[in-house]
Amino acid sequence: VDLPTYPFQREHYWLEPGAGDADVVSAGLEGAGHPLLGAAVSLPDVDGFLLTGRLSLRTHPWLGEHVVDGSVLLPGTAFVELAVRAGDEAGCGRVEDLTLEAPLVLPEQGAVQLQVVVGAPDEQGARSVRIYSRLEQDQGDRQWIRHASGELAVDGAAPAFDLAAWPPAGAEPVEVADLYERLAADGLGYGPVFRGVRAAWR
Repeated sequence: VDLPTYPFQREHYWLEPGAGDADVVSAGLEGAGHPLLGAAVSLPDVDGFLLTGRLSLRTHPWLGEHVVDGSVLLPGTAFVELAVRAGDEAGCGRVEDLTLEAPLVLPEQGAVQLQVVVGAPDEQGARSVRIYSRLEQDQGDRQWIRHASGELAVDGAAPAFDLAAWPPAGAEPVEVADLYERLAADGLGYGPVFRGVRAAWR
């Protein structure tokens, strides 16, 4: 094969990605503005809305530092955070109650689809909240698993105690120097990201 006798122009002709291929707005959704959630959509018939997300150890590697009996679980506080974010979207400033019903196990490979469903407001403005997931590869075959359910309420009275006065009067300190070693012995593995306890009182 004869090679050309002139120098190459060294120009690139890469295909441009289609506008909005992975853009939630192009799908008719709004961005959720949250690290665990990608999009929000209103449900006009029921005056509710849906928040969606996708979790994996590839996109959220820090979640791999929360291990229970050898399985990576979404921390319970993440469900509280999802409910708080749903409350912000709904104009409900308080999570009235939240029941954790099933653990959310993150697979070593692949991803989990996440949905936070917020119901219509009642007479007082309170709304139901439910958190579901399913494995991404099971889209057509598997039912959604409900992990948590609760109620979001509009802002109420201020707490009866002073949050700035900590620790409370009469509280006794608890030793936490070897806390994470003790938890690991019980099958609860907390990596550096989840080792936030510096002091505790009883």
